[in-house]
Amino acid sequence: MSLLPKSFNVDLNQIFDTVIIGLGPAAYSAALYTGRYMLKTLVIGETPGGQLTEAGEVDDYLGLIGVQAQDMIKLFNAHIEKYNIPAIIDTVESFRREGDIYVVKTKRKGEIKARTVIVAIGVKRRKLNVPGEDKFTGRGVSYCSVCDAPLFKNRVVAVVGGGDSALEGAELLSRYATKVYLIHRRDQFRAQPVYVDTVKAKPNVEIILNSTVTEIKGDKLVRQITVKNLKTGETKDVDVNGIFIEIGFEPPVEFAKVNSLETDQNGYIKVDEWGRTNLPGVFAAGDCTSTWLGFRQVVTAVAQGAVAARSAYTYLNERKVR
Repeated sequence: MSLLPKSFNVDLNQIFDTVIIGLGPAAYSAALYTGRYMLKTLVIGETPGGQLTEAGEVDDYLGLIGVQAQDMIKLFNAHIEKYNIPAIIDTVESFRREGDIYVVKTKRKGEIKARTVIVAIGVKRRKLNVPGEDKFTGRGVSYCSVCDAPLFKNRVVAVVGGGDSALEGAELLSRYATKVYLIHRRDQFRAQPVYVDTVKAKPNVEIILNSTVTEIKGDKLVRQITVKNLKTGETKDVDVNGIFIEIGFEPPVEFAKVNSLETDQNGYIKVDEWGRTNLPGVFAAGDCTSTWLGFRQVVTAVAQGAVAARSAYTYLNERKVR
């Protein structure tokens, strides 16, 4: 099995029932279900797996116990290939409506036509952009406390951030780790007071304010971080087995704006409970949407992808255009 999905030598001049934009779990799930609904489908994305490529072991997806992220992506590819769903590696720049058809403009393949569009482009996690961060991603550097906390039982970890996700992460990690360092660049947290009070009451959580992480060190795994005090300029090395970077996401604001997709106050694409956007025949799923903010998991993305596919199928049937 390959990390790259098959294109099946697809004819891009035909009109597809649906074009799915993205290649993360939500997109794969949408593709699986459109395939099962026998919709003529094309998947267009940049990176097979999306944010899964930044993960190591995945142990929170029912039925797949301790699976490596790379192996999970291969399984996703194999599953949509079973239904002959083609996928191409490309960047979707925009889409526009012409009558009852959407014209999807890609960077390399030109324009592709579809009756419906499912947007599943995910989000970008904000990074520290410090030495060692990319090197140790999946080997001690994590961006999801809920996903990876059980992997650090009886270990020492650090959490970076000051919002709800960072404080929730620190609280959860305190149940597994022997020691949790909570590092925040300001002197006050932005998180809800109830989260702050809960974390402060944890005996194994040490809060380090007015500080940033400037380097992540290790051998094959993370072993140490360098912490800089922003007021004094002093630096010190702290021994840890893992670091959780919880400093937020970058929603697809520009993509939504270019394509006239309505967003919420945070920049996420607005959808209803069936994944419908403000545009007829355009649906959205996964991390890029306004659904279930603060709880972004593979399983929630997969669920939304399936729902969006169902909505596309229903939309086409109601209009008797298939």
